[in-house]
Amino acid sequence: MILVTGATGNIGRALVKELAASGAGPLRGLTRDTGRAAFPEGVEAVEGDLARTATLKPALEGVRSLFLVSRVGPDAEIIDAAGQAGVEHVVLVSSITVETHPHLGPAGENAAVERLLRDSGMAWTILRPTQFASNALWWAGEIREHGTVRAPYAEVGLPTIHPADIAAVARFALAEPGHRGRTYPLTGPERITARQQVETIAAVLGREVPFTEIGRQEAHRGMAAFLGDEAADAVLDVTGGDVNDELITVRDTVARITGSPARTFRQWASENAAAFT
Repeated sequence: MILVTGATGNIGRALVKELAASGAGPLRGLTRDTGRAAFPEGVEAVEGDLARTATLKPALEGVRSLFLVSRVGPDAEIIDAAGQAGVEHVVLVSSITVETHPHLGPAGENAAVERLLRDSGMAWTILRPTQFASNALWWAGEIREHGTVRAPYAEVGLPTIHPADIAAVARFALAEPGHRGRTYPLTGPERITARQQVETIAAVLGREVPFTEIGRQEAHRGMAAFLGDEAADAVLDVTGGDVNDELITVRDTVARITGSPARTFRQWASENAAAFT
């Protein structure tokens, strides 16, 4: 039995579809509301909340492989519960910042979760994606309400990844041999700047979306309101304020593992155009 936590999220939803289509075996999706879960036929929907570890016991019963996103709930408790339930293998979504920006607080937290998993006695596979294409949804309200985007670091290009590509690699790690004990940095197929992302969204929408570059201080004020000061600083560092060669390197991991090229930002924007209208 494979359990996908966060099964209705950006990665989990795509992973459930991938696993179901591949015939990977018995499959269970964890969600806080089974009534709203629209899983493929044959996928068992189970109710549970990663933030409340006690709710996970029924979901973990009989599970041998677990998909987990770091820092959604109390990771030490979740990993311990998985081990006690007899889970043999965990595929963990961490962050590429563990290797590119280990000094940042969120990266240190991800690194700590990775260590917990490695020390758990269970087999593990760690995925370290770069910036998600779906982070562009931060601009969705601004585009819908004002038709413009204001953001910092307009010309910094990062190899943004489509969440479905994280899911595709996770599917292979969960269902195919040869991936246990491996750590995979994941990126998209090319670097794309914030300005180019907005231009791509505009092209998909068929209308202009003006872009205004703002300074770090102004951007920090807006982000800190919902992320907090430390997390806002970390996001600003890794999206332009403190980039390095490791962060901007385009990796071939997605294509090498899945046999298919990594999806472009334009594909993500086309699939999610409705969010901006």
